[in-house]
Amino acid sequence: MKYFRNHLIILFGIILIMNSCNIGKVKNYEPQYGDKSLYPITLYKIGVHPLHNPQRLHEVFGPLAELLTIEIEGASFEIEASRNYAAFDEKLYAGKFEFALPNPYQTILSLKHGYTVFGKMGDDKNFRGIILVRKDSNIENVTDLKGGIVSYPAPTALAATMMPQFYFTENGLNINNDIENNYVGSQESSIMNVYLGNSIAGATWPPPWIALSKERPELIEELEVKWQTEPLPNNGFVVRKDVYIDVIHKVSNILFSLHKTEEGKKILDRMELSRFESATDATYDPVNNFLEKFNTEVRPIEY
Repeated sequence: MKYFRNHLIILFGIILIMNSCNIGKVKNYEPQYGDKSLYPITLYKIGVHPLHNPQRLHEVFGPLAELLTIEIEGASFEIEASRNYAAFDEKLYAGKFEFALPNPYQTILSLKHGYTVFGKMGDDKNFRGIILVRKDSNIENVTDLKGGIVSYPAPTALAATMMPQFYFTENGLNINNDIENNYVGSQESSIMNVYLGNSIAGATWPPPWIALSKERPELIEELEVKWQTEPLPNNGFVVRKDVYIDVIHKVSNILFSLHKTEEGKKILDRMELSRFESATDATYDPVNNFLEKFNTEVRPIEY
């Protein structure tokens, strides 16, 4: 019994010594944090209307989403393309995107579906319709298109469809009776239908025409811009009203400063754009005025 008691005393003494040795080490303790990737990240989808086919649209706008993801902590941004205008419209008006870059017509309609304007593309002079014909077509006047097929991206494309159709109407061509309107789904397809001889003329707007003709120089050899319309305010940048205001401010600061940095200029160059700029719902009042005239004089539309 005495032997057992002596061993307990010795063991207790060893424990006391070990604890006393560790007292000085407490001050050097450093907490171990988990992987930051385990913390929640909020995903923001940016819906871009079919300025290009889906693959090219990701190539053009993907770097912008990557920059926003890098610069804004706790947020991840991705571009969502749509196969055509109808698919984009359906998602936009159902509120599927946190941010979106619709054309001005879609911008006006988005205001009825929980969005508000906070920015827009600059370069309003480029937001105009252009009508392409083959150089060997001998077409001189708008009325020379009578009896032919004219290609457009979609009925709801403002610059590339509605503005050219208004131009035709003003210059003596009844689009409902004098020509066949062929809505082919994308800007590139509208251009290529003219090049391939499937349509007598094709409507688009400057950025896709410039971009595609750079990739395919043969288009410049065969096609020409025969007519162009007056401009309207360029594509809007809208945000769903439930997105936190601080996130909107951070996105705005980055967007509106792209033209000030070399990296930003490269992103803008892909879009054939010089800058983004601040805007409000009221910026698109001229578009509302145009839509009223179009609805009365050309064909019925929702607005």
